[in-house]
Amino acid sequence: MSESTRDDLGHRMLRMTGRDPGESHRSATPLELLFDLTFVIAFGQAGDQLAHLLAEGHVWPGIGAFSFAMFAICWAWINFSWFASAYDTDDWFYRVTTMVQMVGVVVLALGLPELFASVDAGEGFAVGVLVAGYVVMRIALVAQWLRAAAQDPPRRRVALVYAASVTTAQVGWVLLALARPSFETVLLIAPLLYVIELGGPVLAEVRLGGTPWNAGHIAERYGLLTIIALGEVLFGTVTSVAALVEKQGWSVQAALVALAGVGLTFGLWWTYFIIPSSEILRRHRRRAVAWGYSHILLFASIAATGAGLHVVAYEIEGVGELGVAGAVASAAVPVLVFSVVLFLLYTYLVHEGDPFHLGLFLGTVAALVAAVWLAAAGAPIGVSLILIALSPAVVVVGYETVGHRHQAAALARQLA
Repeated sequence: MSESTRDDLGHRMLRMTGRDPGESHRSATPLELLFDLTFVIAFGQAGDQLAHLLAEGHVWPGIGAFSFAMFAICWAWINFSWFASAYDTDDWFYRVTTMVQMVGVVVLALGLPELFASVDAGEGFAVGVLVAGYVVMRIALVAQWLRAAAQDPPRRRVALVYAASVTTAQVGWVLLALARPSFETVLLIAPLLYVIELGGPVLAEVRLGGTPWNAGHIAERYGLLTIIALGEVLFGTVTSVAALVEKQGWSVQAALVALAGVGLTFGLWWTYFIIPSSEILRRHRRRAVAWGYSHILLFASIAATGAGLHVVAYEIEGVGELGVAGAVASAAVPVLVFSVVLFLLYTYLVHEGDPFHLGLFLGTVAALVAAVWLAAAGAPIGVSLILIALSPAVVVVGYETVGHRHQAAALARQLA
């Protein structure tokens, strides 16, 4: 374990030998919470840009640019968080390199409008600013991995694999940014770079023994970013209600939209924290890679839900091009993606199927389909949003009444 207790109040350099993965009561540090604040900006910018394109009826360009942006945002966060879980020394060098990564997040966020505009226009893929911010983040992390390689000899190969995969991928992204190919060409090239980005941790963690990350700490870190992403849903709710009040004044419709947005946020939060992530990861560390990677889709779906509520606001204002059913679908589809990923994630963690939980999932899907159907049939938009908000409530009620016993039994079998 790295020296985590100090005999003074300074932040002198410490030897980066790795934390104790079994350290009890390990929680997020103030620096990690500060680091996460920069992702509030990134999530908000990506969601706002997606909402603009969807409201204009440019669905596929919006989804394509959003997917590319969210991978960059989430992957940079994931890499930092796993490194911090294993090697956080909280000395001055660690703090400075973390600050550099925060600068990179801000620069990346500033480059998102350029990305979305270029994809929408069908011109050369303009990601110069975004890639610059991404590279700043990643190179700062490479410096940390090289430090770990030098100071933690037993895990030298692991650290060097991380450093090499990150560096190789950055060279590829820089060349891509300089070439400014069409987005169609990017769809052919980017998967190769994604393989490099995603493959490094798989090799290091699964094949070479991995890093000393802490299961409880990493589960908490993911939970905290989930809460930050849910802030976008609340922001989208406020935008929708403000648009409705400005157009019609305070009404039952406005109250329904506000109730739906807050209820949806609360329901998504509740269902996410039903998953027994830390307990399973403590016992089955090899399941962490798939668990961690799946959160890219989870975080993106939550941010897209906030964007969907922005689209609803545009429709209420009369400036949207999707129509009421399309606007409702722009909120319902991301919630569906969230529900699908969460259901598959739970099934993967407990390594068994459960007909009862499948029934709850299908109930969630039915509520979302009904919301879009009612909107297409001419129902008030507030009624459709209430149904979307009730979709995670199906899982919550089922879990609190019966499902918790099913989970307890499955968890006991997994921890045996």
